[in-house]
Amino acid sequence: MRYQLRVIVSLALITLVFGDVSGPVSSSKKDKGEEDSDGEGSKVPVDFNDHKSDSIDDIVKRERSFVSRLRDIGNSPTFDETVRIMKAGDSDKDDSESSEKDISDDDSEDQVEVFEKVRKWMKTLMLLGHDSALDSDSDESEDPEEMLKLLLSLPEEPYVEPSIEEIESESIYTLGMTQLNKSQGNKHLGYKLMNKAAEMGHKGAKIILAWAKLFGSQIDQNIDDAREVFENLAATGNGEAHTGLGLMYAAGIGVNVSQPRALIHLTMGALANSTWAQMALGYRYWAGVTVPSACDKALYFYRKVATKVANEVSLSGGAAIQRVRILDEHENSGVNTYTLYSDLIEYYRLLAEKGDIPTQVGLGQLHYQGVRGVPLDIQKAMKYFQQAADAGNAEAMAYLGKIYLEGSDSVKADNETALKYFKKAAELNNPVGQSGLGLMYLHGRGVHKDTNQALKYFKLAADQGWVDGQLQLGNMYFGGIGVRRDFKMANKYYYLASQSNHVLAIYHLGQMHAEGLGVLRSCPTAVEFFKTVAERGKWGEQLMLAFHEYRQFEKNKAFVQFAIMAQLGYEIAQSNAACLLDRGEVTLFSGPPEDYVRALTYWSRSAAQGYSPAQVKLGDYHYYGLGTPVDYETAASHYRLASEQQHNAQAMFNLGYMHEQGLGMRRDVHLAKRCYDLAAETSPDAKVPVALALLKLMIVFNLESFQENPISMLFPIDESFLTNWDIYLITILTGILGAVIYFRRPRGVQQPAN
Repeated sequence: MRYQLRVIVSLALITLVFGDVSGPVSSSKKDKGEEDSDGEGSKVPVDFNDHKSDSIDDIVKRERSFVSRLRDIGNSPTFDETVRIMKAGDSDKDDSESSEKDISDDDSEDQVEVFEKVRKWMKTLMLLGHDSALDSDSDESEDPEEMLKLLLSLPEEPYVEPSIEEIESESIYTLGMTQLNKSQGNKHLGYKLMNKAAEMGHKGAKIILAWAKLFGSQIDQNIDDAREVFENLAATGNGEAHTGLGLMYAAGIGVNVSQPRALIHLTMGALANSTWAQMALGYRYWAGVTVPSACDKALYFYRKVATKVANEVSLSGGAAIQRVRILDEHENSGVNTYTLYSDLIEYYRLLAEKGDIPTQVGLGQLHYQGVRGVPLDIQKAMKYFQQAADAGNAEAMAYLGKIYLEGSDSVKADNETALKYFKKAAELNNPVGQSGLGLMYLHGRGVHKDTNQALKYFKLAADQGWVDGQLQLGNMYFGGIGVRRDFKMANKYYYLASQSNHVLAIYHLGQMHAEGLGVLRSCPTAVEFFKTVAERGKWGEQLMLAFHEYRQFEKNKAFVQFAIMAQLGYEIAQSNAACLLDRGEVTLFSGPPEDYVRALTYWSRSAAQGYSPAQVKLGDYHYYGLGTPVDYETAASHYRLASEQQHNAQAMFNLGYMHEQGLGMRRDVHLAKRCYDLAAETSPDAKVPVALALLKLMIVFNLESFQENPISMLFPIDESFLTNWDIYLITILTGILGAVIYFRRPRGVQQPAN
């Protein structure tokens, strides 16, 4: 906490050094003719660069560029939320016993007081960006000189030269990170190096090992050890450690669930530029999870993460993140999607070895992007592309050009070779080659820079629907490169490219909607785009790693990884974590009652993001009283949402049954039949269950009619029978056929009597 105060202190000091020490107060002094140009009136020995003689207008002009940056901090939950949570966090009933471990009562009171004073002073300072503040005579602002004394009274950390051991540990840490970040790196060696660096006291290595122990990656899972490391490092102000603790408190893994503590630690992590903390806060403010929904704050955090992702995206549009739903694996009649993909890949490899060119290109693309269970491997991708290119395939030539243009840790970038392959592919009218050639002309790589040529090739590629051509055309219209700047045309091409899920196109659309460039400004739309980009970061690979753990029957490891990723806003992680709890495959908690309560939370968050089976699950939980009291009305509302908004056949069938039985609503046989019919129309799999339900409904309806009026039984055939006569006829004929086979079965030949 004291570390974070120093961060705020440094911001305040910078403002004071480059601005007027008196702020709004000094302006009132100047109005009275009081001047301290010689600096004798200053009680603190700070060099203010002789700005005291400037007019108020000069001060405002000089500080507005810096104040705009401070306003970003003021708009974040840094001041108001942190102070509010610190006051309320320790009063949480669930955490009263352990509150003294994280925040000392004496220290927290002092720190809250400092936070309050800093917050008031910073907000007063930010008013300099508004003309209305210049005429304000409010006395609420703090005395800047008193404020400066308070800030300077905090202890400073003197710079210390790193020791030989610290330099050595940093070198070992760097080598370990190199192995861990390589697509084909030696993970075992990487963690071994991290362990050695951690033993030498390297904080970054300790954080890496703590995450590995939490997830059980390459080393034995030890949640308690991970928590202890996070707690020790968080006490020193480490942002990643705050993030780890925040996510553990949010998910209730290794600690009791405490949303106030989670929010405090995540806020500290976000201030330290932790990507996962920023994602978690962005999701919370977007979905209103334990905090009031605030689009501007969600935009603030998601935009930061999306910018990081966009800066790391290559020309290929970023790696595709494979996502597998555990619920689908269990409900698809035993069909194992993962095994199916593996069998198909083996079959394709066999075809490729026999010289099948389309298969060679397809396998090359799979290894180039790392999807469908195929690991990212540029060397194997080059092998398959080269085989197809030697046979004259234009697309393979174009992809070889992309590999040489971008370069990688296994292939050195080579503009001449890339240009050669792009030209060959473009001559064969291949859009990938045309787009690649346009890139080389746009950036002058291997050729003289020529925006007209670049525009020509991008248009040729875009006209054939190639995503890179559409993206680059959007860039040219957005920046006015070689064409007149046109935000509407840029938006058009970005939208076309986004339909192919190109990360950069989605990112640019988010920027345009956030700023209102070429479109009406829309904060919710911008957040949706930035959230999509943020979830395409490299950390999304953790989803597939978690599924691999699940396939290896490491259910607890899989759950912890899914639960942590669920806190970042990944919907599929939320549904997978809920599914594991629902099936009773997690042994980290006390048993079914607690598991159902936790599962209900994850199903709720997944349903809020539009996953219809999760909405149905919510209805089931309220119908059967799993993790919540039985509530037929709430169950019916969830079924209705899933049926009306997402056209879920299961929800329609369940809603029909509730109408039939009068559960949570007025009994209505006609509405029940309507719901059953809609379920049959929506999904072919529902036809047989619907037929049986309608048969039962007809029998019950006729029995009730007979009780009311026996004469009506003379005409038992109603509309439901006429509508589904073929299903009933097939059922009757099947019964007759079974009876015939039974009675005509061969009988044993009797032995003649002796």
